[in-house]
Amino acid sequence: MDRMAIADRRQLRRKLTFWRVAAIVLLVAACFAAYRVAFVSGSNSGEAHVARVQISGLIQDDRELLERLDKIAKSDNAKALIVSISSPGGTTYGGERIFKALRAVAEKKPVVTDVRTLAASAGYMIASAGDVIVAGETSITGSIGVIFQYPQVGPLLDKLGISLQEIKSSPLKAEPSPFHEAPEEAKTVIRNMVMDSYGWFVDLVAERRKLPREEVLKLADGSIYTGRQALAVKLVDRLGGDKEIRDYLKERGVSENLPVADWRAPSTSSPFSLFGLAKVARMLGYEDFLPLAGAASQATDKLFLDGLVSVWQVEPH
Repeated sequence: MDRMAIADRRQLRRKLTFWRVAAIVLLVAACFAAYRVAFVSGSNSGEAHVARVQISGLIQDDRELLERLDKIAKSDNAKALIVSISSPGGTTYGGERIFKALRAVAEKKPVVTDVRTLAASAGYMIASAGDVIVAGETSITGSIGVIFQYPQVGPLLDKLGISLQEIKSSPLKAEPSPFHEAPEEAKTVIRNMVMDSYGWFVDLVAERRKLPREEVLKLADGSIYTGRQALAVKLVDRLGGDKEIRDYLKERGVSENLPVADWRAPSTSSPFSLFGLAKVARMLGYEDFLPLAGAASQATDKLFLDGLVSVWQVEPH
């Protein structure tokens, strides 16, 4: 092979290498752009619209959600707000913060709370912030109440031959402790705290639902209700879904022709992380090539609650 042919082959190889690298760069850029559009950008639409936020999973003190609700309240383009709730509840404080943020929005524009599969305990607390509550006939709601739980590992430590010694400034310091049975004094303090928060929750429901407190107390025994049952006892206003929501908004002067725009939380994960790649792969139809993506996604859903809790849960047997 002469020198001319060798030079031509080398030049061709360099060109192929260049275009291969360029193709990879373009693919990565396209994936990143698609990721930004699909998962990062919220629908802060520049046109008039009905805003919608999703509240799902365990409720906690969510600063980002509070900021998003504040932006919706201040947005001239957001003519109304739909809050879709699918939650068993969560921390009482987290529910309180979101409730107050929704009431701040309601001072400026109509707010509809949409009870999906489940909106119980703190989830119902949030739902009660809406000007109207719409639920499905078989939605689950209610469970008005407060709970404080703590584990007991003392018996296990005894079996392991491990003891814990402590010196406290006062008998109620660090009570209840997971290492020994709580004294009656501590139980009384905790019970008073729980009942104080419970009373606040009951008063909130009585005020928002315009019901006598005595009637709310009968409903606030921790019971859960289907949407049909909740309508009968006046815990929700209407049964239905999207149509009934838009009908109510029309009654409030919000055009039924306005599009519904989801105001989503910006993603905090990188598109090049395992979770980011999983999302991009799912969007492109290649999720089967990332077998760990499902397990990784589930791991991010594990939440730890602290403090007084308003949550509905099925006890294991």
